[in-house]
Amino acid sequence: MTGTNPVRRAAVTRVLASLMLCLLPMIAQAQGFGALSRLLPEDSRIVASGDGVSLTLGLSQPVPFRVFTLADPARVVVDFREVAFGDWPEAQADSLPPGIASLAAGPAREAGWTRLVLTLTAPLAPRMAAMTTDPASGMAQVAVTLAPVTEAEFRAGAAAPREAAGPAPTVAEVPRGAPDGRVTVVLDPGHGGVDPGAVRGDHTEAELVLTFARELRDALRRTGRVEVVLTRDSDVFVPLPTRVTLARAADADLLVSLHADALAEGVARGATVYTLSETASDAAAEALAEQHDRADLLQGIDLHGADDVVAGVLMDLARLETAPRSRALAEALVAGISEGELRLHSRPLGEAGFTVLRAADIPSVLLEIGFMSDARDLRNILDADWRAQMQAALVDGILGWADADAARMSLVRQ
Repeated sequence: MTGTNPVRRAAVTRVLASLMLCLLPMIAQAQGFGALSRLLPEDSRIVASGDGVSLTLGLSQPVPFRVFTLADPARVVVDFREVAFGDWPEAQADSLPPGIASLAAGPAREAGWTRLVLTLTAPLAPRMAAMTTDPASGMAQVAVTLAPVTEAEFRAGAAAPREAAGPAPTVAEVPRGAPDGRVTVVLDPGHGGVDPGAVRGDHTEAELVLTFARELRDALRRTGRVEVVLTRDSDVFVPLPTRVTLARAADADLLVSLHADALAEGVARGATVYTLSETASDAAAEALAEQHDRADLLQGIDLHGADDVVAGVLMDLARLETAPRSRALAEALVAGISEGELRLHSRPLGEAGFTVLRAADIPSVLLEIGFMSDARDLRNILDADWRAQMQAALVDGILGWADADAARMSLVRQ
């Protein structure tokens, strides 16, 4: 399949370039958009939960976050990149649950981060921390559950987060495509560094999906048909738009973003595969045009000087080809998991507006390998034998999709 990319991309480039020339004089300058994530007071609360405390924060959009504890005095710290809290923390002063002496928000030590600090009257430690995003609205909810621990346990776990392991990867370091016709797969282990993702006990989502991604990379390479690039191969923070940039720099044939979320409320279990929803696609072009360098929006087309509307129209046109290929990839992965007799979510195919899926010209899916909030899923993710079975199922799905996609593109060229 990779061997056909230059032909296919050249054809798409010619069509889009011609359309751009026609559209440029017809479209007025568009206003970009973007905003700091805002706390939604009506969706936020801090309350007693059993013998512990439950903190729920509604946000206008998802952002990386991390949770840790500090001693002397005992505190639980939640850092965000970034959130405008307004006066909500101060408004809670008269209604704080037992165990919480005060709640305050302000800038963190690192530029671009906001900190929420819960000062404790009794030792409490995070039992679970998770963020969920509403696919329809794009709003997010962060839930942190604090449970009683002994003084010794609290002090043993109290520490500022460690530094990330080295700098994030750069475009110059990414190998560009497979020169011998192999399929180039970009695996994107979610979160990392200052953004641990979901937390369940001693385990973080960032740590678990990085292990899974490394093993899946090795399984794909063993087939002899695939070259694999990771958006991160260590515990580093890679901004979401940069992950798309790295995939394009690698001349990716497909991108699979790997996650293992947790839900503080409700029940979710089993693997789920997401593609970019049509509703989310409406805003995707504008968001990408704002976040990316113009040369990074579409392979082979220089959009320097083009406004957001022009970029959006061109990406929508490119997505007409890419969207059905992404859906076919998602279906192939679900089929592989099902044939491997592994656990699937009751609704294994979903659509959402995840930023990492917004590459207009790269078939992209987001795979939840399971949910850390489900005890059985977590045991599976920690089990090397189960991971090997899941990885074998994904290899089958990816190779099956690659063969079918090559056949489809051959018919298109005819």
